[in-house]
Amino acid sequence: MRYFSRVAVPDSDDFCLVLLATLPQPSVCTSLGQLWWPRKVLPPVALVREFFLGESADKRARWVLVVSERPEGSEVQPLRSVLAQADALDSGALARAVEYAHWLEIHQFCGTCGRPTERRFTEFALTCPGCGAEIYPRISPCVIMLVHRGDEILLARHARSPSAVFSCLAGYVEAGETLEATVVREVQEEVGVLVGAPVYVESQPWPFPSQLMAGFFAPWKNGEPLPDGQEILEARWFRRDALPDMPPALSLARRLIRLFYHDDSL
Repeated sequence: MRYFSRVAVPDSDDFCLVLLATLPQPSVCTSLGQLWWPRKVLPPVALVREFFLGESADKRARWVLVVSERPEGSEVQPLRSVLAQADALDSGALARAVEYAHWLEIHQFCGTCGRPTERRFTEFALTCPGCGAEIYPRISPCVIMLVHRGDEILLARHARSPSAVFSCLAGYVEAGETLEATVVREVQEEVGVLVGAPVYVESQPWPFPSQLMAGFFAPWKNGEPLPDGQEILEARWFRRDALPDMPPALSLARRLIRLFYHDDSL
């Protein structure tokens, strides 16, 4: 997929990603299990907004349609469920689409003077015709870390998770804070464990609604996990041969676990 912004005219040969404007997160409307709708077979929709996303390898335009009602014949799925099943290419496109849709929704008006904003089609940007403000998509940096002690890893069950899945600890970067300092602070705040110098691994966009997750390995230094009882309900050490239910395969949390154990089968 090639992503860029330009003035574009819808065509019947284009493909569309349809998002249902539900709060706090959009849902995805699929057709016969497929993420992308050929525009030529798309039923009438209650359109809130649409925007050009980019082109696929075959040069076909890809659009994002935000609708207020489920299109006839579609299946509505939560964003998390679709991301868990999507391949790497579709998950990247979906993350970008959701983040841009959220950005357009919350910046319909200028935060400085209150005038309606206008799209700039040479790039993903908005401008204010009143005061000249320029508005670009804002990304919130977060850290996600796999705390390790010998061959054990520290995984936690989060309050926001409706299932019994155990995952890595994570948290938002605060103003004036480095990524590494965030790792140390978040681990100590959430489970009372002190870690040594974090080691950066890789990153992943996370459209809930506009995060960029930076993944780290964090070596245990001292302390035993004591969940804060608010964000973290349970936290335990696990060995390779006794791992719990874990996050989706394409998530960065699962990737960190695979990399730590050098085992792509996990």
